[in-house]
Amino acid sequence: MNEILLLKYGEIALKGLNKNNFEGVLLKNVRHRIKKLGRFEVRKAQSTVYVQPLEEVDLDRCEERLSHVFGISTIARAVVAEKDFADITQKVLDYVQDILPFAKTFRVEARRSDKSFPMNTPQICAELGGILLEHYPHLKVDLHDPEVRVFVEVRDFGAYVHAGAKKGAGGMPVGSSGHGALLLSGGIDSPVAGYMMAKRGMQLCYIHFESPPYTSERARLKVVALGQKLTEYANTCEMFIVPFTDIQEKIKAHCREEYFTIIMRRMMMKIASRLAAQNGCEALITGESLAQVASQTVRAIGCTDAASELPVFRPLIGMDKSEIVDIAQKIDTFETSILPYEDCCTVFTPRHPKTRPVLEYVLKEEEKLAVDELVEAAVAGAAKSVVILQ
Repeated sequence: MNEILLLKYGEIALKGLNKNNFEGVLLKNVRHRIKKLGRFEVRKAQSTVYVQPLEEVDLDRCEERLSHVFGISTIARAVVAEKDFADITQKVLDYVQDILPFAKTFRVEARRSDKSFPMNTPQICAELGGILLEHYPHLKVDLHDPEVRVFVEVRDFGAYVHAGAKKGAGGMPVGSSGHGALLLSGGIDSPVAGYMMAKRGMQLCYIHFESPPYTSERARLKVVALGQKLTEYANTCEMFIVPFTDIQEKIKAHCREEYFTIIMRRMMMKIASRLAAQNGCEALITGESLAQVASQTVRAIGCTDAASELPVFRPLIGMDKSEIVDIAQKIDTFETSILPYEDCCTVFTPRHPKTRPVLEYVLKEEEKLAVDELVEAAVAGAAKSVVILQ
């Protein structure tokens, strides 16, 4: 049978005069996600994207990939029919022949966006329901909770028969809400934060801080693997690996121990702000959750933000750990995140970190460092790579 994928919009359908801009980004992302799977015609009409294979393709794989594209609320795998009731009926009978013999109840639902079609929605449902009951007399109609739902949509380009739509990724198309730099560690939280901002349409780049020899090559590979998993949702992203050893050693040598963490976080913000601005990013993104650790108290976050030249987005700020873990498992980053390889945030951890730091005193400790020189060296030493959707 001639099958097609129908992708229904989410929030894009509610947009006003700039709706076309969001649709254009969504179409670009859809084409990008399936371009290695074969040849397709991708077009839009009536708040729906039509994905028509032009050759033999793995439509299951195509559907799976598109289920990760933000901006799509539902995905339906449909059979194409002519806008003729006889052809629609035959397509329905062919489509349900492997389903209805084993069901007890069913329901027919119809949508008629093409008002020139001679039958209205109730007529389509009644006629098709009667024909199906003739072919499968054991069936009963259940309008509330049927085992099988048979959908018919009469639209601009043709009629489409399917058995219901699967839930899509929702959100807004990646690239429709600006660019942000995700501070990607090897932990559970930051990949989830990246996913959350990509879902709101933000195109990401990744910034990771490493401290060899205190952090290993395996720790770096772990972070690259996390970035790779995020591309399933966030598209191709650039990654910057920042050398951080010298800065941490100088903080340890010159600053009071209880300020190690807050000064380290401030240095990260300074470096990340510089790298982000150089690469067209308009905000930083972190995986911080209020009160989860000592550096994530209200005062500590305030001192950290004071070092950033860009807005800092924290999409997990009001979530508890179990909620974050649930999302990490959903997007398949959890098992990678818990691999036991150290990251630079665990290096030189103070025994008694300041949980209520005062910015004035933090700045006095920072004066013991050649901050500008250290930041310049770290930015200059950042290694750039690209994490690509496979």
